[in-house]
Amino acid sequence: MKILAIESSGLTASAAFLDGETLKTEFTVNNRLTHSETLLPMIREMLDIAGIPIESADAIAVSAGPGSFTGLRIGAATAKGLALALNRPIVSVSALQAMAYGLSILSDAVICPIMDARRAQVYCAAFRCGAAVLDEGAKDIRDFINELAAIPDAEDAEFVFIGDGVPVHADTISSELPREVIFAGALFNRQRAAGVAELGSIIYKDWLLKHGLSAEEVSKAGADSISCFEGRVMNSDNFVPEYLRQTQAEREMKAGLLEDAGKHSLRKMQDKDTRRKREQ
Repeated sequence: MKILAIESSGLTASAAFLDGETLKTEFTVNNRLTHSETLLPMIREMLDIAGIPIESADAIAVSAGPGSFTGLRIGAATAKGLALALNRPIVSVSALQAMAYGLSILSDAVICPIMDARRAQVYCAAFRCGAAVLDEGAKDIRDFINELAAIPDAEDAEFVFIGDGVPVHADTISSELPREVIFAGALFNRQRAAGVAELGSIIYKDWLLKHGLSAEEVSKAGADSISCFEGRVMNSDNFVPEYLRQTQAEREMKAGLLEDAGKHSLRKMQDKDTRRKREQ
């Protein structure tokens, strides 16, 4: 099975190609250019250098979020365009789970991926031995720390923090979490498409097995002919990012509407009071 993977949920843009159990190639850039400038040229150059025809991909795995709204939209548009052109399925992968996967299956530690969501908030989750012990969410960093401290049967466990939220919140975590804390180094402190590829491969294999299909059969028939898509395996039309919270524009619009509603209510109260005084 061959998986082309895309990761653009944070500042890092990353692409990878997994062939069976072999990571054939990975291209990761963290230079703060917009993903719209880097992602497609990266994929093209990566595959050209490795000598891999893009048509050989059986599925497109993409980081569905949470993360940067702009980054997720660019990754989604790229994945949907490629999947539509190649007539291949899309496999939706959690960015947080992909970040934690390599460590969580090899260690008894509690692996805590955190992505900076600004305003003292993080996108976060916690995994142990490959399984989630805290579900994904967008939370205040202190609320997340309190939830970590209350995880059952983890009194003696190490807590390993990874992700771009670490530099922002390391001091708070160290001072407020009553556990042994480890902050992962450069190899694990950013999102990578290799994790998306491996998790995408596992998700796709499980789906194929459930429906008695092979990757070759789906590739030959084309994604538009498949009617049994479900869960995290889908065609290009049905894939959407997972934001976990409202966009800044939506929050500002909601705040503006509430402010307008408050002003309207105040005016009504003032008008009512004026009428009452006149009647007196």
